[in-house]
Amino acid sequence: MPTERPILLVEDNPDDEALTLRAFSKNKIPNPVVVARDGVEALDYLFGTGSHEGHKNNPMPAVILLDLKLPRIDGLEVLRRIRANETTALLPVVVLTTSKEQQDITEAYRLGANSYIRKPVDFERFIQAVGQLGVYWLSLNESSEPAPGSGA
Repeated sequence: MPTERPILLVEDNPDDEALTLRAFSKNKIPNPVVVARDGVEALDYLFGTGSHEGHKNNPMPAVILLDLKLPRIDGLEVLRRIRANETTALLPVVVLTTSKEQQDITEAYRLGANSYIRKPVDFERFIQAVGQLGVYWLSLNESSEPAPGSGA
């Protein structure tokens, strides 16, 4: 049973989801990946509501990779709700999106995004970006929560 906390990938584009999962695999990132295909699914996972009702003990993710352009509830609103809740307020959130709109970048940081990364179109650059992201957020960054099985 893996002790790594999951990565929550919030992505509605099946091609970008597959590309991201492939990049994790190529970079040998061992953390399990939970995929939410819209903002509602992401919030349901985090707060144990809706389709995750009764799963209030879902492990909190080590990092959330959040697209902005999502159906039902957009990424900025997801980020707003994550930061407004005591349980999730300190989770690392990396906006991973194709948007290069300055307004999106500014608003994401204003709402508490830890990082804003534009998805590279080139596959090799994307693999490299995901690898760097994995090394930093999953290996180097000190989490505000103890790792599972650490006894803390």
